[in-house]
Amino acid sequence: MSENRFVYDFDEPSEGGRDLLGGKGTGLAEMTALGVPVPAGFTITTDACRAYMRDGKEPPGGLDTEIDAHLVALEHKAGKRFGDLQDPLLVSVRSGAAVSMPGMMDTILNLGLSDEAARGLAQATGNERFALDSYRRLIQMYGEVVDGIDAHRFEQALSELKASRGVSQDVDLDAEDLRELVETFKRIYEDGTRRPFAQDAREQLRRAVRAVFDSWEAPRAQVYRLAHGIPDDLGTAVNVVQMVFGNKGEGSGTGVAFTRDPATGEPGLYGEFLANAQGEDVVAGIRTPQPLEQMRRDTPDAFEQLLETMRSLEEHYRDMQDIEFTVEDGRLYLLQTRSAKRTAAAALKASVDMVEEGLISKEEAVARIDPSQLDQLLHPMIDPGARFEVAATGLNASPGAASGAIVLDADTAEERGRAGESVILVRWETTPDDIHGLIQASGVLTAHGGMTSHAAVVARGMGKPCVTGCEALSLDTGAGTVRIGADDLREGDVITIDGGTGRVIVGPVDLVPPQINDDFQTILSWADESRRLAVRANADTPEDAAKAREFGAQGIGLCRTEHMFMAEGRLPIVREMILATGEADRRAALDKLLPFQQVDFEGIFEAMAGLPVTIRLLDPPLHEFLPPLEEATSDEMGDRIRALREANPMLGTRGCRLGLQYPEIYEMQVRAIVRAALAVERRTGEAPLVEIMHPLVGFAEELRRLRALTVETAEEEGDIAYLVGTMIELPRACIRADEIAEHADFFSFGTNDLTQTALGFSRDDAEGKFLTHYLEDGVLDQNPFEMLDQSGVGDLMQIAVERGRAAKRAIKLGICGEHGGEPASVAFCHRLGLDYVSCSPYRVPLARLAAAQAALAEAGLGAVSVGG
Repeated sequence: MSENRFVYDFDEPSEGGRDLLGGKGTGLAEMTALGVPVPAGFTITTDACRAYMRDGKEPPGGLDTEIDAHLVALEHKAGKRFGDLQDPLLVSVRSGAAVSMPGMMDTILNLGLSDEAARGLAQATGNERFALDSYRRLIQMYGEVVDGIDAHRFEQALSELKASRGVSQDVDLDAEDLRELVETFKRIYEDGTRRPFAQDAREQLRRAVRAVFDSWEAPRAQVYRLAHGIPDDLGTAVNVVQMVFGNKGEGSGTGVAFTRDPATGEPGLYGEFLANAQGEDVVAGIRTPQPLEQMRRDTPDAFEQLLETMRSLEEHYRDMQDIEFTVEDGRLYLLQTRSAKRTAAAALKASVDMVEEGLISKEEAVARIDPSQLDQLLHPMIDPGARFEVAATGLNASPGAASGAIVLDADTAEERGRAGESVILVRWETTPDDIHGLIQASGVLTAHGGMTSHAAVVARGMGKPCVTGCEALSLDTGAGTVRIGADDLREGDVITIDGGTGRVIVGPVDLVPPQINDDFQTILSWADESRRLAVRANADTPEDAAKAREFGAQGIGLCRTEHMFMAEGRLPIVREMILATGEADRRAALDKLLPFQQVDFEGIFEAMAGLPVTIRLLDPPLHEFLPPLEEATSDEMGDRIRALREANPMLGTRGCRLGLQYPEIYEMQVRAIVRAALAVERRTGEAPLVEIMHPLVGFAEELRRLRALTVETAEEEGDIAYLVGTMIELPRACIRADEIAEHADFFSFGTNDLTQTALGFSRDDAEGKFLTHYLEDGVLDQNPFEMLDQSGVGDLMQIAVERGRAAKRAIKLGICGEHGGEPASVAFCHRLGLDYVSCSPYRVPLARLAAAQAALAEAGLGAVSVGG
């Protein structure tokens, strides 16, 4: 393969795969090889795009010559000439990155038309309406994509023409109407660019290719990549495809089909079809399409061929496929196939069914589920007992339910969503430019569009409820008003949407968490067969512990005792302890707290019977339990607040430092733990598996003294088995882990604080401030508080693991920061050789799956590569 080769025909072999040809180009090439009816064409590689971006948006040398050569080959296959004025070859230019990014980049159809060529096409086909419809579409798409003309200018002109003719659909406009529309669009183009619309076919193609390259760096694409963790340096391929026309009349059409329902995973007929239309009409939600069943009546032969092709493609790729197709005069053409975006429920259902059908193995089923998608199954649903009236109904485009304030634009959705408010983005239809608002909104409601429109596809991928095609919805964005059925509302009013049924309700409705289904449990049971890492939960109450166990937690990796101090009826006693002037008064107050702590621990031990429970002794500084100085209720309290004030309390008197300065606090907590364990053993006959953890240890001497205190206190209370360990959350603790391990039975990495102390970041001061700038400006690729900084914090952890195990081979090692539920961080913990991860209860299923995928990847059984 030539180093400088940038273009490949669909029927040419290439060793580069998706990384070189992009998902769409790879899919077209593979379908061509399989004998699937695909229009002829060629792919301009991602190498060309990367070179274009690297060289200041100048195409690489030789690219134009290569394109010309492949155009000649395409002309031979089509039997038509590009740029011919009598019966022209027309092409589309379509983006296609290695990673699917639905709607984020650009497509232009009908390239090669001009005033003269449009007349020639009308004569050659005997269909003037079709030729003019194709030409007006080219002018609009070319104007928007290549020259940046506001799409609403074209849409407004089209709407005004339809209104003047008294029609509601584009297809109701006749040839004379479209001739007028072409002239209007040309004036809009010339007004926006100060030059007439390009009449030279090769100039159109040259500028269109560069525009698709440029769309890789469009703001909406950048936002999408950031939200989905897609690298910025991949670039996009460009596919130049012979046009096939779905807008030739009633024997033609366009559609999208899924080999299984992308919302549920159920097998069966699922998709949409628009007669006499081009593909963008469906994907962009410009017209509300018909169910795929309509195609059986309109074009029965093409329909049967589509069903057979769908079956063969799913068997070939061994995954659910999302297929775009066009029917031209009754003949079927496939334009794309790719692995279908789907809800978490659909992913689980399809994977379980495919194992039963013999298409894939259990390991493949586990490997191909996106762990972060499992959060979708934990989204709220409408309470079955709730009473409400349905104001309107649309298409059930993405499941789940949400209540929130109406917002009418993406910027407002982003602003209010970031502020923590639940908002529903309400639009005529969404566009890729709305991506930043979709990310922050709780749900999406649109008046137009179908189940495969932009809003539906993106919402499903994000796990957000979405209702599309709600015909009873009308908006006046200028006035900030909305009408839903018979209800007149304003921006800010609360509505509820049910993306599983398509219902729209005025006002809030009670929501309940969904139930985990059999497919969920099946996949997780297969995951448990493969994983090595144990998965625990961070839980501070019996209720949290019970929920964690329901989700499959194998113990508690972090029980934070300070949360118990904040409970009603206890805070006054805690403050009494803090305000005490001497040890005796402090112990008196602690004696009052001890029964409360014991009851808490008993409840957690019972909920976790037979499983280990790691209890972290008091960690935060004492001033956190006192009110602000201005709210002090006495001079004594004011003096104590001032005395405890620290310039940097996160690095001040907290954790083990507090336990060493006021040992009676930790003594009380150890007594409560031991008494609770003994009480539960007496009641149940089963001894709890107790692990006592001292926080913020940086020196071996700190843990030596605190272990002695723990052992002495426990022995005074009775005979129970327990472990003593520490939370590793300081760089020094990592570096001197061998010394600390001499006094520890276990280490638990507290990566929230370890990230702060290793990076010198205060999380409260970083997020929303300079860290946001770092992420937007590319200084950092990921938020280190969400995804573990493997090269920095991870190196410190590796040092601690190696030195800790060198000193004590059997030491137990885990992680209890929220990184324990983030898939990439879980995979790192697996490679590091930790014994367990611990995360919030609702992330336990995610961690179980991520741990299994890490083990499968290590064994060479990672996620399979699927089509397009």
